[in-house]
Amino acid sequence: MSGHTALAQSSTAAKRKEARTVIMSSYLGSTIEFYDFLLYATAAAVAFPKVFFAGTDEWVGVVAAYATFAAGYVARPLGGIIFGHFGDRIGRKGMLIVSMAMMGIASTLIGLIPGANIIGPWGAVILVVLRVCQGIAVGGEWGGAALMALEHSDPKRRGFAASFVNAGAPTGAVLGTVVMGIFSALPQDAFLAWGWRVPFLLSFVLLIVGMFVRLRVSESPIFAEAVAKESAQGYKRKIPLLEVLKRPKALIMIMFAGAAGFGLQVVLPTFSVTYAVSKGAPQQGVLYAFAGASAISILFVLLGGRLSDRFGRRPVMVTGLALFILYLFPMFGMLSSGNIALVFLAFTVALILHSSLYGPLAAFVSEQFGTTNRYTGAAVGYQLATLIGAGFTPGIVAGLYKDAGQSIVPVVVFLSVMSLVSIVFILLTRESKNNDLSTVS
Repeated sequence: MSGHTALAQSSTAAKRKEARTVIMSSYLGSTIEFYDFLLYATAAAVAFPKVFFAGTDEWVGVVAAYATFAAGYVARPLGGIIFGHFGDRIGRKGMLIVSMAMMGIASTLIGLIPGANIIGPWGAVILVVLRVCQGIAVGGEWGGAALMALEHSDPKRRGFAASFVNAGAPTGAVLGTVVMGIFSALPQDAFLAWGWRVPFLLSFVLLIVGMFVRLRVSESPIFAEAVAKESAQGYKRKIPLLEVLKRPKALIMIMFAGAAGFGLQVVLPTFSVTYAVSKGAPQQGVLYAFAGASAISILFVLLGGRLSDRFGRRPVMVTGLALFILYLFPMFGMLSSGNIALVFLAFTVALILHSSLYGPLAAFVSEQFGTTNRYTGAAVGYQLATLIGAGFTPGIVAGLYKDAGQSIVPVVVFLSVMSLVSIVFILLTRESKNNDLSTVS
């Protein structure tokens, strides 16, 4: 074997090892971020209405708690703009460290907010402020983590590599729901007084672990190469957001193509949990059922990304959404049964179908932009999709359900229409799995 061949093989092996390290770092970082972010969703369903909105009608309190939940989604595009700008100017890695620190601190502080019985409405105000901080942090985290995984990976396995970032969402949901479920077994008074706070305080421990891992990864090679090329050519760097807005079509397509995925995703740990409990299922059992279903869905998120490398992003995503529409009525039927086994089955099938959309989504979004504005474009587009798809959906469906005399029909109609809109926009967006990521703009 020649020296050149041995050197090339050694270099290839080193790159593959680095890629695996980056992908697992992105997965772990995303897990921690979404543990914090989605833990709020569970708390909004089982604790916040009684802690921060005590004295109101049950469903009025639920709607109010979901409104604070929406504040995080409103802030996510802002996080995408801020972190995307600096991520495209100075690098991906540094922004990921800052976003993780911001999320961990905000989540820890949520666990320390006094309830309405101590400081009145100020508790809800502080809750909203910290939720906004969470939204800004996760708005920056997702784009950087997805790009690090995508830009370090083999071009033929980009969908699979990037799907690890989105797999962090159900993993975080499992951790958050299990921990909250454990403490929900406390007597109701103890749970509302301090039990719900412990999962948020544990965020600080996760923050330390995440920082240790994240500091060990290298910068994106594609980004570093693009910056070096621009510097050699004397190219003057432009503001990434302005470059993205010059061609707004990609942002608009991504917003509406991804909206239903986030709407369906967020309905499950919020409205669906509250709905199942209101129909007689035990609260802790429902939380564990959702956690178990989320654990199963992790593998299907990765499978969705892998299938998109073979068949394309669009076919896999459209198939998942179409099947979910057909499944909505049976899903709510099982959730209303009061039977934990059926509730578990309802969540499991829903999340498996959702994974067909969610697995390829990270690559689908990121591949629409050039290297030096990819962080901004992907982060802002993705977060705008979460805003219009998920930010207000729990409040909307809870309001529809309440106003319709607790009929599930308007909820199903709303979610079906949202899904059909996303299918249309996915089909209108060009297939991206063979795009060249090394293009600068």
